[in-house]
Amino acid sequence: MPEITIPYTPRDVMLPFHNRTNRFACLVAHRRCGKTVAAINDLIKDALTINKPNVRVAYIAPTYRQAKAVAWDYCKEFTSTIPDIKINETELRIDFPNGARIRLFGAETADSMRGLYFDAVCLDEPADFPMNAWSSVIRPAISDRQGRATFIGTPKGKNEFWTVYDAAQDDSTWYCAMHKASETELLPDEELKASLKVMGEDRYEQEFECSFEAAITGAYYGTEMKEATNSGRIGAVPYDSALGVVTSWDLGIGDSTAIWFAQYVGAEVRLIDYYESSGVGLDHYAKVLQDKGYVYESHILPHDVQVRELGTGKSRLETLEAINVRPVVIAPKLMIDDGIQAVRSMIGRCWFDSKCDRGIESLRQYQRDFDERGRTWRGRPRHDWTSHGADAMRYLAIGYKPQSQSWGEPIRRNLKGLA
Repeated sequence: MPEITIPYTPRDVMLPFHNRTNRFACLVAHRRCGKTVAAINDLIKDALTINKPNVRVAYIAPTYRQAKAVAWDYCKEFTSTIPDIKINETELRIDFPNGARIRLFGAETADSMRGLYFDAVCLDEPADFPMNAWSSVIRPAISDRQGRATFIGTPKGKNEFWTVYDAAQDDSTWYCAMHKASETELLPDEELKASLKVMGEDRYEQEFECSFEAAITGAYYGTEMKEATNSGRIGAVPYDSALGVVTSWDLGIGDSTAIWFAQYVGAEVRLIDYYESSGVGLDHYAKVLQDKGYVYESHILPHDVQVRELGTGKSRLETLEAINVRPVVIAPKLMIDDGIQAVRSMIGRCWFDSKCDRGIESLRQYQRDFDERGRTWRGRPRHDWTSHGADAMRYLAIGYKPQSQSWGEPIRRNLKGLA
């Protein structure tokens, strides 16, 4: 192959990233820092230089539409000097004359990557990826060829991207860097001051100063969860064996299922545990409940649990009751806005155990949907990984009714497990 010069000049701040030798990298950077351009060119260089047959590299955004909008033009621009490349607009794919290929994907359809292999991948804004997209699909795809992986993004609270960054800082096998606008000097001071004025402090700190602590713009429960943190209501909340546990579920179909575990003490709501998973059957969740060893008062489920499935003719309610998840309470069918208001009113009475970290973050980051084209907030929640924990909390807020026990009635209490 003739000598090739990629038409890209790295910014000084990106040179350590390009010169790294680490297999894994985590790059946290402010808006307009150039992280996506740097990552795309890193993938192009990998496609040209990795000494393996049929090299495959991938750029992965939260959605396929975002991948096309953000990265596709860059891919074509920076491969334009390579002779005999073949561009496939339909598949967002570029084939190189050496047999290598770069392709764009959306994490919302992560299963479409199953069965593929990658020698290098870039995960752009992984905070918005579905749960387990990395661990269940992308990570296995780089295993057999010991491929490289790069995580790039701007903070959006303490989610899975924060978990990667936090772990990478203390792991010598990772390259890890954070680039704040106040430090890179890539943007003029007057521009940053103007942005702060328009955006407000929280969003500015998140977008330009790379703060994982800043409140999320448009978050439904941001104020309430900030108050819970400031007042010390997130920490150690032990299980009280003298009290029953109420669970509240968001049941996913081809999606995640989330379960909150709560105990009520007077007006207090103690969130002692949280569990979330996907790709498993209802019997898995029944076993999780049993293994935790709690004594259960009731299990709050969404109203659609009563719908019969075409394949079996049985409802999920019947399936759960058959595997001893009972007694069941069906949450009333209310407008989402009414449920959100109920959660807002309840959070002020909530105490959260720190092991509910994913559920806590789902509440902190659950936000209104944003219309990118119209640049306005829509009147409905955004559906992403935060939806599951937030919906399960909503069912708890609207579905829990304290049990009353009358003398002369049998005492219904399971001393061993589920029901």
